[in-house]
Amino acid sequence: MDAFPLPSTRKIALTDMELPGSMLKIYNSLTNQKDTFTPIEAGKVRMYVCGMTVYDYCHLGHARVMVVFDVVVRYLRSRGYEVTYVRNITDVDDKIIRRANENGEDIHTLTERFISIMNEDAAALGVQPPDMEPRATSSMEDIVAMIKALVENGHAYQGGNGDVYYDVSRFRNYGLLSGKNLQDLQAGSRVAVDEAKDDPLDFVLWKVAKPDEPSWPSPWGDGRPGWHIECSAMSTRCLGPHFDIHGGGMDLKFPHHENEIAQAEAATGEHFVNYWMHNGFVRVDDEKMSKSLGNFFTVREILKSYRAEEIRYFILASHYRSPLNYSQENLENGKAALTRLYSTLRGLSPLAATDELCDGYNDAFYKAMDDDFNTPEAIAVLFELAREINKHKQEQPQTANLLAGCLSRLGDILGLLQVDPEVYLRDTAPGQTEIPGALSSEAVEDLIARRLQARTQKDWGEADRIRDELEAAGIILEDGASGTRWRRS
Repeated sequence: MDAFPLPSTRKIALTDMELPGSMLKIYNSLTNQKDTFTPIEAGKVRMYVCGMTVYDYCHLGHARVMVVFDVVVRYLRSRGYEVTYVRNITDVDDKIIRRANENGEDIHTLTERFISIMNEDAAALGVQPPDMEPRATSSMEDIVAMIKALVENGHAYQGGNGDVYYDVSRFRNYGLLSGKNLQDLQAGSRVAVDEAKDDPLDFVLWKVAKPDEPSWPSPWGDGRPGWHIECSAMSTRCLGPHFDIHGGGMDLKFPHHENEIAQAEAATGEHFVNYWMHNGFVRVDDEKMSKSLGNFFTVREILKSYRAEEIRYFILASHYRSPLNYSQENLENGKAALTRLYSTLRGLSPLAATDELCDGYNDAFYKAMDDDFNTPEAIAVLFELAREINKHKQEQPQTANLLAGCLSRLGDILGLLQVDPEVYLRDTAPGQTEIPGALSSEAVEDLIARRLQARTQKDWGEADRIRDELEAAGIILEDGASGTRWRRS
């Protein structure tokens, strides 16, 4: 099957033209500047993001990728774009095979288990499923077709060991994304005497089958693909040879994304991607997160201590291109911030604002997000709204409800403020049930009723004793004209 045409010299350049009303600028790793976003097809966006290699639990770095690009999709759709979002799954590679062998199970059993766990973590974080989620093992026909095109047009060759390699020297623009110079890369490389490839920079496209490893048929013998070719084949299969946005972590910029460009453009003759987006690294207490340093955190570990929405807020409180510094202090700040927003919405009935009441907040929010998805600035707008709502809560409840509708709608674009305020403020926090003496909601309500009775009987000492008991249990009381409300600290 010749799914990929021979390459041409045609390149589709980015345009400086701007659609009417379009103000979105994206920091493009390909141009190293903020470029005005103009989709290839008016009103439609095709986006691909490198997904998980499923052999272990998702860590905080995976969570950041999922949340960041979930917000990108949500925002583009809020702007009226029809978005096709593809996020792949790598379900065969060296790490997967090694882990399956260690566990004494086949790779399908291993990957299915961790795909299920990944989906649970993503759902907990409020991440909406992608429109398409291709897997490497179900894309072999497309992978083989792309490798075949590369071999036939001279961009790939079969080495002495039977593996198929990409010939980096044949791709003139290699290094354009990462800013790496081909001559410098070659000067810093070494090749062993028995190396099967022609050049140390050449990378594997197809690996000949080894004993007791999964394999698939190909013109070069049974085997399996290299990692880089998987994404080139899956993205072009789902979105076409030329699409709008490609995203992933900064660690994938080189060599993975550089190799994706080389493979796809040499195989199809098309300019591969217009806008490249890379989110920053995750640090833990200002040190690089790594298993060797003992500061490696999975999503599930963090969920034992914090609500999923608190983790999502923590991720969005930093700009996606900046380093994300994981610390208990930053998570606690996120928890406190969300509590303030939910406390603002408490007792209100959000209404859709049809007048100019919310226009200024909408404009400020969209201006922030149009500036390369600046979520910290967008969140600041939510707090400006919250302050205004609190001014009107008592004297102008209708105005407060209209502003609350604006706050809820803008929060929804970020995937925040997704639950009922009473549920958020009263629910037992993660891990709280393990605290000796933790009070259930029923027990709290019973104590509040007893305190009210004591106050009615003017037994102020008993009323104060009950308040102290609740405060010691982490329950904050809010007395008002309509009665006593409570929340967990």
